[in-house]
Amino acid sequence: MPRALRHEYPGAVYHVMARGDGGKAIFEGDDDRKAFLFRLGQVCGSHGWRVHAWVLMGNHFHLLLETPEPNLVTGMKWLLGTFSQGWNARRSRRGHVFQGRYKAVPVSAAAGSPHYFRIVADYIHLNPARAGLAGGQRGKLVSWKWSSLGDYARGKGPGWLVFDRLLAAFELAKDGRGRRAYVAWLEERAADGGDGIGAEAMAALKRGWYLGDPSFADKLRSLVEGKRSRVTGADPVARSHDEEGAEDLAVRALAAVGLPADTGSLSELRKGDGGKILVAALLRKHTSAGNRWLARRLAMGHTGSVSRLVGAFGKGKANLAKLSELEKMLKCDT
Repeated sequence: MPRALRHEYPGAVYHVMARGDGGKAIFEGDDDRKAFLFRLGQVCGSHGWRVHAWVLMGNHFHLLLETPEPNLVTGMKWLLGTFSQGWNARRSRRGHVFQGRYKAVPVSAAAGSPHYFRIVADYIHLNPARAGLAGGQRGKLVSWKWSSLGDYARGKGPGWLVFDRLLAAFELAKDGRGRRAYVAWLEERAADGGDGIGAEAMAALKRGWYLGDPSFADKLRSLVEGKRSRVTGADPVARSHDEEGAEDLAVRALAAVGLPADTGSLSELRKGDGGKILVAALLRKHTSAGNRWLARRLAMGHTGSVSRLVGAFGKGKANLAKLSELEKMLKCDT
């Protein structure tokens, strides 16, 4: 069966969820949770994403995510890939961390019609109550610190978390009073003893490939028809955003290793030049630029050559030490 098409368009809002491979825990400890949030912050910065709600549970996570540019696919590939690499490295193991593909359901969030946006936000923030971890007799819902609800309560969170749109969806003031009212309302729902999500809302959440009214589904179908001939990669707008960040880092990295910045001069060097491979490894780790862009920008030949050379590079301890040294020199987040 062919994979479902990812619906990407400017300003899209998604309910994103992924589970651990075989239902196993993803977040075994705080190190895993902090690592995921760190990577989430990185991809929000590089892709311009906005998060309106999030929660980390034991074996899965949920995000209410907005993508101003149509770049969900490249961003999620980078987020899950880099987190998985770190997760495995901390355990000296290999293999899948996540179970199959992540789920990304488009959410109708047009101005003046915030119903479905509210449903997803509530569903995410009430997750700890449904799991019996917080809420009601189990303590305050905000006591589950691996959720954005605590950030709403404090009025303080990471730069990628946006409060205003959710508060506006509930017709609440975009200030401390509004945030406290939202938190108090959820605490009351959690204290009722149920999960706080009504049958109608739960049915909407489980409907399938979209969350909205029939006209929203029609809009998504028209997008699919208009893009039927292209694969689900990032479109030119998304690529330009991703490659702009990669170009900036490439110029700085090439200078740091003593190589020329222009592609013409790089083409005079061996395709497998050690400096080129080091820079390619850095860009693969810290940007979402693909092998095709790397091959062209660094004059490394075919895309397969980049994949092979960088893959072999990553297996050597001395090479990884060089990469770490370059990261420190350029003050890259690791």
